[in-house]
Amino acid sequence: MSGTGSSHTYLELSQDGGGAHKFYEVSVEGTVVSVRYGRIGAAGQSQTTAFPTPQKAQAAAARKIGEKVRKGYAPAVPGGRAPRAVTRRQVTSAPSTARSLAPVLWRFRTGSSAFGIHIDDDRCWVGNQAGDVYTLSHGGEVLARYALPDGVKCLVADDFWIYAGCDDGKVYDLSSKLPFAAYDIAADVDIFWLDIHEGVLNVADRSGGLTVIDHEDEFQWSRGSTGRHAWMVRADADAVFHGHDRGVTAYAPDGGRELWHTPTHGGVLFGWQEETAVYAGTSRNVVQRLSKRTGAVEAAYRCDTAVYSCATSADGRHVFAGDSASSVYCFDRDGTRLWKLGTGGGSALSMQYRDEKLYMVTTDGSLVCVDASEQAVAAARTGDLPDTVDVKYAASTPTYTPATTPTAVHTVTTAPADGIVVECVPDSGRLRVRVVSGGYEPSWRVQFPRGIREPGARYVVDALHPAAGGFYRVRGEIRRLL
Repeated sequence: MSGTGSSHTYLELSQDGGGAHKFYEVSVEGTVVSVRYGRIGAAGQSQTTAFPTPQKAQAAAARKIGEKVRKGYAPAVPGGRAPRAVTRRQVTSAPSTARSLAPVLWRFRTGSSAFGIHIDDDRCWVGNQAGDVYTLSHGGEVLARYALPDGVKCLVADDFWIYAGCDDGKVYDLSSKLPFAAYDIAADVDIFWLDIHEGVLNVADRSGGLTVIDHEDEFQWSRGSTGRHAWMVRADADAVFHGHDRGVTAYAPDGGRELWHTPTHGGVLFGWQEETAVYAGTSRNVVQRLSKRTGAVEAAYRCDTAVYSCATSADGRHVFAGDSASSVYCFDRDGTRLWKLGTGGGSALSMQYRDEKLYMVTTDGSLVCVDASEQAVAAARTGDLPDTVDVKYAASTPTYTPATTPTAVHTVTTAPADGIVVECVPDSGRLRVRVVSGGYEPSWRVQFPRGIREPGARYVVDALHPAAGGFYRVRGEIRRLL
């Protein structure tokens, strides 16, 4: 880094036992400093900053490199390490054999194959393999777009918080004004699916393994299984339910002791849960309902081809399934098939039912809203279909990208009267976050984005919520306090 002309530094941080697998590259050309960073093997993200003089540009670059070296980065040769293993789910979708089409109210084409879906009180969320997450109103209006660095594997909700698991090995919290990387999964884990409960991340992978990471992004425990290709993981306060090509296994959330294992009729391709049961959609054309307490098979819902997705109504009265032949089914709780309809746009890869609407993401990358009321379905079976609205994306739609550096966070000079102040402090060799404002348990840590932490920095947050594990979770906007 000597002189005032050009310079280039490439660093990597790759931890075989878990954690990071990323690079950091700094280039200086005269007064301009360019930074590129991301997971090893990917293009990553870039930032460019101009300085008044070449000397100040070199000094700024040296500071950036020093910060990374202190965090464990080391000089490396680009291409020397293999990129993270990423399996993109390869699915086939045959034409439906149903006699009638589903009553589709609206359809939004995301532009890429999509798996992630979540429907809450206010919005519909959909994430695709291009790394785009869109939010829409229940009526089909596009509200916002989140541009994430890599393909979205799935979307999961944990109470108020919404997370996107991506192919770059990170899990992004989309709940605040700017998305943040909340978890960084070990480079040797080929992620298939994930779930989060009370801030604890559960990851199912290609090899059939299960990895559990706590709210501080620290490894807790992992388990292998008798099968592979684990496309299902669901968690609650009592167990983690892990589905793979040999069945479903339940583990105790504290330590991973096996509670039960139930072989399924075919490999598990999708999982769903309700209060007392988990549902496994399988490659042999069936959804099986298993007791959460014992693992006993309580009911079977038979489709005509492999089951790619399933869901239930909130009361458990109805069970829905999407198969590999572009059909969607509805069953009564006891397993009686009530109807089968064509989707009109590929097979449903994920689905969720809410307020007599069935929302699906399909193999053609569309988010589809189906009127699943008895009246609409009865009309559809006679050929009486609504006029489907083709939802358009407007260029003026707000777009948000992840905040990855402290400078990406809005700063304030004074804390609002209702704001809560937290502080970054060194603790046991790591940088932790604790509450400064009164009225909170001072020994509890705060789950906080790692990318914006700096020693001694203080931040103002809108709200803190206690979690079962004895820590706080941030809700709302994060601002740096100067």
